[in-house]
Amino acid sequence: MQNLTRIHDSTLLTQSGVYQIDRTLYRYLEKTGTVKAPQYIFRPLSGEKKKGDIKLNHKALTTRCYVVEGLSTNNSVVNQQSQQLSLF
Repeated sequence: MQNLTRIHDSTLLTQSGVYQIDRTLYRYLEKTGTVKAPQYIFRPLSGEKKKGDIKLNHKALTTRCYVVEGLSTNNSVVNQQSQQLSLF
């Protein structure tokens, strides 16, 4: 079992980190929105049941998002849509 630490500061998000949101593992993609209303986009890791990206506002980020210590993702992974396009 991995240690989970709640995210209290959005500046701690990294694209190589693994995050648990509602018992599903995600990787952080990017920050969008405005300065007053930021949105944080996460994509589920391969092998998870959920397949769609999710957007969290700052309050949801600080209450639902946990960093999974000891796990990381490879930043050079190409998403599945790009792989399908390159085949044709």
